[in-house]
Amino acid sequence: MSPKKSKNSYCKVENLEITPDMSVLDLPDLVLECILERLPTEGLCRMASVCSSLKKRCISDHLWDKHMKYKWGRIIGPAAYREWQWQIASRKGSIFSNQGKQRGLMGYLTLLWPTALIRSSLGNIHKKDFPPVDSVMSWYLALESGNFWFPAQVYNRENGYVGFVLSCYDAELSYDRRTDTFHARYPPHGRRASSIETGVTWDRLRAPPVDTSPHDLHISDCLNELRPGDHIEIQWRRNKEFPYGWWYGVVGHLETCDGNANYCRCHESDTLVLEFNQYTRGSRWRTTSVNRKDHREEGNEADGFYGGIRKLRSNEEISMWIKLWPAEVLE
Repeated sequence: MSPKKSKNSYCKVENLEITPDMSVLDLPDLVLECILERLPTEGLCRMASVCSSLKKRCISDHLWDKHMKYKWGRIIGPAAYREWQWQIASRKGSIFSNQGKQRGLMGYLTLLWPTALIRSSLGNIHKKDFPPVDSVMSWYLALESGNFWFPAQVYNRENGYVGFVLSCYDAELSYDRRTDTFHARYPPHGRRASSIETGVTWDRLRAPPVDTSPHDLHISDCLNELRPGDHIEIQWRRNKEFPYGWWYGVVGHLETCDGNANYCRCHESDTLVLEFNQYTRGSRWRTTSVNRKDHREEGNEADGFYGGIRKLRSNEEISMWIKLWPAEVLE
């Protein structure tokens, strides 16, 4: 891989003489590394097809870590990583081997550059052990190809159906590169079969903030510090056959308190009032109360069951919920 000839016989880059017959492999390691760090993912794939030396460099985890964090870091959490580890432990060789014609690594690469270029230059890539199954490159390309379904959470599931407004539910996601959106597969709800939502956009996704299964009660560790005005998420499910979703709310005042900050003692009470102001006043969903000292799952078949509580501590989390606020008050 030689650069094009120019009128100048050489040029200097940081005291390095580059001549017209010089190969990229003749560059000092530091210079070559700087070049590779600036390449996009398709550039790294192209460079990996040149020769075995560049192939070894271009699949380095530290190069792909940067791309993984930039594109996927916000929605990939520990649960997704565990699922990926299970995937690679259950397979031998590359995750892209034994796939259909337009699937796997080759199917993904055809989306990045012309087929003629692939046929002419990917002789070193089209092997069942490339990329290494346990590499970050392999994980990145698996996510991009849509072959890997990973756990995450979806805000306002089922296209913002009114019954799920200001909630966030666990789902398995698969990326659709053609539309830059996701397929979301939700777990069964009681007798209701698993459902799939298409066209889920990036801004409706997040990595699970706590490592708690949607079928398990989250152990609340913030109850004693909650005060009126604090933003929270609380687990809620329709009945005990359903998985939990996370619902946004705020801590409210007791009925005996007028809300005056100078006299408020709500934080000293064992009763914790939670408000869901997206619902109209008088709605049965507007408020609920839990016991600070002995809170477990509380509720009934009519109003559903309230589970664990987590305090929202970052402006980023709070602002996300505010962006999702419905245009009209819910009944």
